[in-house]
Amino acid sequence: MIKIIFKGDFMSEKIKQIARRLKELREISGLSVESLAQDLKITTTEYQNYENGLSDIPVSFLLEVANKFKVELTALLTGEEPRLEGYSLVRKGKGINVERRQEYKYNDLAYNFKHKKAEIFLVTAEPGNAEPHYYAHPGQEFSYVLEGVLKVLLDGHEITLQEGDAFYFDSGKKHAVQAVGDKPVKFLAVIL
Repeated sequence: MIKIIFKGDFMSEKIKQIARRLKELREISGLSVESLAQDLKITTTEYQNYENGLSDIPVSFLLEVANKFKVELTALLTGEEPRLEGYSLVRKGKGINVERRQEYKYNDLAYNFKHKKAEIFLVTAEPGNAEPHYYAHPGQEFSYVLEGVLKVLLDGHEITLQEGDAFYFDSGKKHAVQAVGDKPVKFLAVIL
């Protein structure tokens, strides 16, 4: 299993490695920090904080960068290109774990497949997340609750999902998720 854990000193080093890859992509493409930040619809300061490894880098932002530069998300996360064609098998508990915040853990279930049309994650949302973290990114997203109760906050709406519920939405709208109750929630997230 490959782990990308963004916590403590280890967090700093992993973020800095990803930040270096962001900077390389930008420089190779001949873009200024200002123009790329504008393209990605964030402030120059926010982008500079990502590129300098000073801020947590959302997975949705990395996916947007990967799409813009036509590289695999796996390459941004690990520095290695996926190699499999035809099919990909990721056994239970294997894959790339991305732990950015204490309340969210992402397990990339298709990290090793080349030229994916979707990013597929098994997400665990821990309870006790008082303040939701909102994201918006181009595309669409699908969530399917496997265990627990999940609250989705989407563009001013609050939707509660139970085990077996599926939710498909425009991920360009501001959205956040929270575990409801005192148990973690596991859900499948597909980002298109």
